[in-house]
Parts: sequence; C-alpha cells; structure tokens
Amino acid sequence: MNATKDYAEAPINQQLSAEEKISFLREMMRIRRFEQASLKQYQQGKMGGFLHLYIGQESVAVGTVSLAGDNDHIITAYRDHGHALAVGMSMNECMAELYGKATGCSKGKGGSMHFFAPDKRYWGGHGIVAGQTPLGAGLAYGLKYQGITGSCLCYLGDGAINQGAYHESLNLAALFDLPVIYVIENNGYSMGTSQQRSSAFKSCLAERADGYNIVWDQANGEDLYEVRAKAQVAIERAHEESRPSVLEIDTYRYYGHSVADANSKKYRSPEEIDRYKQHHDPVNLWQQRLIDEGVIDTDKAKEIDLAAKEEAKASVQFAEDSAFPEPEAILEDVYYEVDTDSEAGQTGRHFFND
Repeated sequence: MNATKDYAEAPINQQLSAEEKISFLREMMRIRRFEQASLKQYQQGKMGGFLHLYIGQESVAVGTVSLAGDNDHIITAYRDHGHALAVGMSMNECMAELYGKATGCSKGKGGSMHFFAPDKRYWGGHGIVAGQTPLGAGLAYGLKYQGITGSCLCYLGDGAINQGAYHESLNLAALFDLPVIYVIENNGYSMGTSQQRSSAFKSCLAERADGYNIVWDQANGEDLYEVRAKAQVAIERAHEESRPSVLEIDTYRYYGHSVADANSKKYRSPEEIDRYKQHHDPVNLWQQRLIDEGVIDTDKAKEIDLAAKEEAKASVQFAEDSAFPEPEAILEDVYYEVDTDSEAGQTGRHFFND
C-alpha cells in the first residue's frame, strides 16, 4: 500500500458531492450506533444466539457498497449488520431480527447471522465460515449466464481464506471468468488467533490469488477514499472484462469475535485496542476529513450522530413492541416450491428442460 497517496484525487472520489460525502458519515454513524444499541440489549438478555459486531469496520461496508449499481449484488458472512444497513435496510427490521420477532428482515428466523434483503440484492448473512464464497461465485455466474453487466461483492473474514470452499471458488471464478469480487475484511484475528499464527502468506492474504491468475490488491480500511478507489477498479474489471478480483482491506474490530468471546483482551492487549480507537477509528477519521475539507462542522457532525442514536433507540422500541412469530410459522419459508404452491411443491416432482 502507498500510505502517502491521497485517494481523494481518484476520479471516482472527485465526482462526489458534499451531500454524498456526508451520507457516508451518516451511514457509518448509523452502523456504529446500531451496533452499540444491539450490544446493550444483548447484554440485558433480550436476544438469543450469537452477536458479531461490526464496530471499527464501518468504512469497509459503506465505502464498497456505495459503489454498487442496479446489477451489483452483495453477500457476506455472519458479521453482516454493517452491510445490511449500508445497502439500505432499516434499523427496525434489523433490530427486530436480532430479537427474533416476526417483523424482522428474516421473520425472526435468522437472527444476527442471517440478515437478508433480496429486494436490495443483499443475499445474507451466512453462518458457515466461507460458506458464502461459492454462493458469491454463483451469483456472478448467474449474471454472466443471463448476459447482465454486473458483479457480486462477496465479503469474507481473514479466517475464511484458509477454507477449502474459498479456494474452490477462486478456481471456478478464474476458469469461468466470473465477475465476482472477493473482499477480505482483514481485522487481524481469526476468531481469537492472530493472522501470523493462523495463516501462511508471503506479503498479504490477497496475494494467494496469484495462484489462480486472479488480480488482487490491498487497501487501508480506515481511509474511505482508498476503499472506494480500489474497489472501483475491481468493479470496473468485473463489469468491463467479466474477470474476478480479490481485494484485501485491512481493518480492525474493537470487540471480540462475537459477544461470547471472553478472551478478546487476552489475545490482543488493551493498549492495542485503545491505539486503534484513538488513532485509526474510521468514523472519527472520516468526520475529521470532512471538517478539514469544509464539508461539515462539528455541530453538523453532532447532529448526524444524535439522529443515529435516536434511530437506534427507536429500533429497540420497535423490536420490543413487535410480536414473536406464530408457532405454525415454523413450517413456512422452508421450501420455496411448497410456499408458492407450485406443481413441484404439490407433487414432490421436478421437471427440467432437456
């Protein structure tokens, strides 16, 4: 990475209006406040299952998703709240899903790890490590098969790069020239194991793509301008050449792998966490960048943050007030053919074209 380069000069960033830049700050603050509110409710026993927080990584989701067009699809792993809000999902439906309520985005059946919004081309939220990577290749294959110019942004953590499914996906993506972009959100720790102790690599994790003749790059995740500039190159490659990319974005999570991670301050020192919070926080850095550019002032920033807090608070109340799914709903949304009462659903028989 070139730490001295100012990616604000990249063409894709020079095109930004002041309001678009402010919207990025708004979205990052919304993610931050939503996650803080969900953590508080989880600790009070209001939610079941796991909770993987995105605090510290906000610029990755906001920066990359900001580039997605009408035919660009998103799929991610179980740390999925940030991506969900970035694609335009409401806090209400997301918080209700954490509560297991019928008003949740997955009708209360998915929980934290399984947010979905097909209408926004957002395909989850997947709990199996690297399980989303072949699905990302499949989404890209579908676009190419239909002759649609688009891409799939497929996010994975640094721990997932050692899973066989990821390597199989890279192989197929290269063989079939699929417009998929694998975005490695490298927060340095595979659950509770440092990258140095868990992964063999030469210069970085993305470099493994060389073995599949796939173009790769690395980005500083605390710089939203750099995230956008480098992601845009990969998206253009997907759109114009129908070729895959691997983009490794260096980032950091402030909390443990999940809220159940009791050792998050043992495999990393409290000093390390504090250093990132003080000097590398993506929300604070973007806010200061906009102040330096004269786009906003501190009062405007406080106003945006307050609005995000209030929205998060209201989403908690919405979730509290919502009903749980009815018991019979457990039989719904299991099998598409049955839900739509198709011939296959009625008979159990499928008919395929010759």
